[in-house]
Amino acid sequence: MRRRKKHVAHASHDRWLVSYADFITLLFAFFVVMYSTAQVDKKKVGQLATAIQVAFQQLGAYPTAGVSNTAPIEHAMDSVKIAPALAIPRSDENPDLTDLRNELEQALAPEISRGEATVGFGREGLVISLREAGFFDSGSAGVKAGSQPAFSRMAKLLGERQYNIRIEGHTDNVRIHNTQYSSNWELSTARATEMIRLLIVKYSFAPERLSAGGYGEYHPIASNSTEAGRALNRRVDVVVLGRHETGPGLSDSPMSGTKP
Repeated sequence: MRRRKKHVAHASHDRWLVSYADFITLLFAFFVVMYSTAQVDKKKVGQLATAIQVAFQQLGAYPTAGVSNTAPIEHAMDSVKIAPALAIPRSDENPDLTDLRNELEQALAPEISRGEATVGFGREGLVISLREAGFFDSGSAGVKAGSQPAFSRMAKLLGERQYNIRIEGHTDNVRIHNTQYSSNWELSTARATEMIRLLIVKYSFAPERLSAGGYGEYHPIASNSTEAGRALNRRVDVVVLGRHETGPGLSDSPMSGTKP
């Protein structure tokens, strides 16, 4: 009887391909996940860039020509990973100041649309910026007769709340040439104190709520190298300071504020 030959199994030399395919699949999945988590929401970046630009404008640290231009910031932000818990300090946490801002924007809508005024939040509270072109004659501290209605609308809303108010005068860097003022310091201070006088005499504001400051050319919000930038720098800022509670033994001084 013939014996059957034993079948000898041949070892497979291609089994490594299975492990290699598994490794490549896992590697591909890993890079897909990494890529998706690295993408930044462009809309959120735009909102963040706008918030940063507005804050820098109020601080006078980011030049602007009166129009929104967040492209440089957005370009820089594209290379920055933003943590999900990123929080920007806000000056409008007081709901009453937010309501006041909305009311002022409605009351000053014609002036805002013409670029004669802006309303926004700064480090210390609400800032109403009145441009020289709409509210003052060149080289003069007196408020234009044509701007009195807008000034009255603003004063009425500010008078309804007992916030402390600081008036800040600002100029461009062009030296002043008239017999009344010898420097931009004097002009900026005179405009601030003239507005203080109007609020007290004409609108019956309590003097202890008010303060004035002249900053000359040294706190610009735009470049002084162009006429458009200089026009933005010639302004008076009405800063509505956030309320400070009066503690035991403290009087309602301009620094501590009063409750409405």
